[in-house]
Amino acid sequence: MLRSAARPDDIRRHNLGLLLEEIHRHGELSRAELTQRLGLNRSTIGVLVADLTELGLVSEFVPSRGDRAGRPSHMVGPSDDGPFAVAVDIEVDRVASAAVGLTGQVLDRLESALEPSERGASHVAGVIATHIDSLIAGAAGESWPVGVGVSVPGTVTRDGLSISLSPNLNWRDLAFAAMITDRLREHQPVQLPIELGNDADLGVMAEHLRGAARDCEDVVYLTGRIGVGAGIVTNGVALRGHDGRAGEIGHVVLDPAGPLCHCGNRGCAETYIGQAAVLATVGQKAGTAASAAWLLSMVRGGDETAITGLRSIANPLGRTLANLVNVLNPQRVVLGGLLAAVIEVAQQDVEAALNKHAFDTAHGSLQLCGAGLGQDSSLMGAAELAFKGLLANPFSRP
Repeated sequence: MLRSAARPDDIRRHNLGLLLEEIHRHGELSRAELTQRLGLNRSTIGVLVADLTELGLVSEFVPSRGDRAGRPSHMVGPSDDGPFAVAVDIEVDRVASAAVGLTGQVLDRLESALEPSERGASHVAGVIATHIDSLIAGAAGESWPVGVGVSVPGTVTRDGLSISLSPNLNWRDLAFAAMITDRLREHQPVQLPIELGNDADLGVMAEHLRGAARDCEDVVYLTGRIGVGAGIVTNGVALRGHDGRAGEIGHVVLDPAGPLCHCGNRGCAETYIGQAAVLATVGQKAGTAASAAWLLSMVRGGDETAITGLRSIANPLGRTLANLVNVLNPQRVVLGGLLAAVIEVAQQDVEAALNKHAFDTAHGSLQLCGAGLGQDSSLMGAAELAFKGLLANPFSRP
């Protein structure tokens, strides 16, 4: 069957999206650079830039010449009064939210602690709605929100609207995007698109786009939170599995006779390298103010208790990574949360355990590193969810 030719409007929308994507990924670019990157002629680039400028998405300026001779090239960058994403990151003990600009800059942020009695889905949806209201109200100038992305510590349905299971929050089968929307209707006249994503999947998306894996097409990102999940990118494409459950590395069994996991099995990786296990090695309990930043400051300050404790995590972490490496053969593994502190103090020990347990050829060129975005990997990935619709269709606006 012959396909009908693409309509001019479709081609225009597609090209506008490509150009906006370049600005989104790389920030300010000259017209000459855009011409080279997109393979379009200069006049077409000029028309596209004019269209995006009229839409309020980009602006054009001439940089100061400095010491360079010749005529300076026009630069194209995000508009000062352009779009921003509202990104939300849910953890068991807190909700963090941010207004994020087109090129990934955090414009404003909020955080609310969650006490054990405040972890019900209805309460958390209310906290998120309050954050969204505040971030929109505090936006500068004429800037406007494109949507909301929400990072969830659990499995999300394919449509990004519901949570199938979040074991650490004890949530199951929740139409959570609709819950947030219902709360927002009380204050927001415009209904914003809301999409949910798994925290590990969003973490690897952000690290691949803006963090420690920008130059990698095969990467795994490990969350180092109460739970341990893996976000996977292979050949530049996210791998989520049939129903979004790929990457549950925290429940790979390291020792069938090991500690009891909340999932009902014994010896899951999470019982050895999850938040509770890591904090226990330095004399802290899960749910305290101890964090990855706190641990890193202790390590960098030479605290022997912290250094010795984190080194004890190296062996089970290396064995966990060996399972990932044997199956996925990534170029780089990025460690987030508390695991970033482990890799900083005990990378050689982690690599020794990994090398011992991984298949000989699977780890030959593997690189291990901490998250380039620190504790914001999943938050920045949530911003990418919110920008997705605009990048696909720059004419769209809530």
